[in-house]
Amino acid sequence: MHEQIQLPSLAETLGATAIALDFETASGTPGSICAIGLAWIKDGQVSHVAHRLVRPHDMRFLPSFIGIHGIYPYHVEHEPEFPAIWDELLPHLEAVPLLLAHNAPFDIGVLRAALRHYGQPWPTLSYLCTVKIARAAWPDLATGHGLSSVAAHLGLELRHHAADSDAAACAGIALRAATEAGVTDIMEALPRWSIKAGRLEPDYHEGCTTLRDRAGARSRARIPRWLRQI
Repeated sequence: MHEQIQLPSLAETLGATAIALDFETASGTPGSICAIGLAWIKDGQVSHVAHRLVRPHDMRFLPSFIGIHGIYPYHVEHEPEFPAIWDELLPHLEAVPLLLAHNAPFDIGVLRAALRHYGQPWPTLSYLCTVKIARAAWPDLATGHGLSSVAAHLGLELRHHAADSDAAACAGIALRAATEAGVTDIMEALPRWSIKAGRLEPDYHEGCTTLRDRAGARSRARIPRWLRQI
């Protein structure tokens, strides 16, 4: 479950159209990343996956988090911290037009916190949340739109909370949604789903949103701040 899978070379992933990303963390603090999973989409399929273990900056593992992913301090005590892996990962993120994550607010939040904590260079990228895509593509799933539920519905292999498997399933969801929408590039389906891609740049972040999200934000903006606090 915790096997290391090195990142492919940039030459091997040349022409990839997206990377799916998944983080596992040791706690809720910035810099607590303990595993990174990646899956590249190229030529309409998952072409490569990678799995890197990461030593959190303070090596503080909460039992509740260990219970989720099964990673203990001894798994990562000799692994590099996030900056060393970020040096490898950043060129890959900058080489593709799109990042995918299932429940992107979590993974993008973890990434932003780690970049701030370690003072690392920020990427410039667009990203999509496959939870929002799944809700738009398969709105009537009785079991909800969590990763395990959607993967089971689509028959995708999943070892939940193994970061590489989570990333591959995330990529698989995007691919299947695009296929069922009749497009080869998932960005072409966003208007019909009323989804707007998120954006991450140095000193700027905009979340991936749906029309409903945006309407709610506009409604809240019309309510006086003092009244919103009541």
